[in-house]
Amino acid sequence: MIPSEVEYRIAMYFFHMYLPDDVMEKVEESLLSSCLGIEDEAIDHDELVRWAIDIIDKQLESKRFR
Repeated sequence: MIPSEVEYRIAMYFFHMYLPDDVMEKVEESLLSSCLGIEDEAIDHDELVRWAIDIIDKQLESKRFR
């Protein structure tokens, strides 16, 4: 099994290198607005991941990666 830190760093690389800027901005905008004014302990990280994946899937339906 790949250590979670290595998995995280690979995911971050692909997120920043291959995700189109407009999609990344949409994800960041949606997640940031959901976290404003909320204590870190009260944020449901699993829910944020699901939201991000949903946004990415919808935004990339008609796009191709390089």
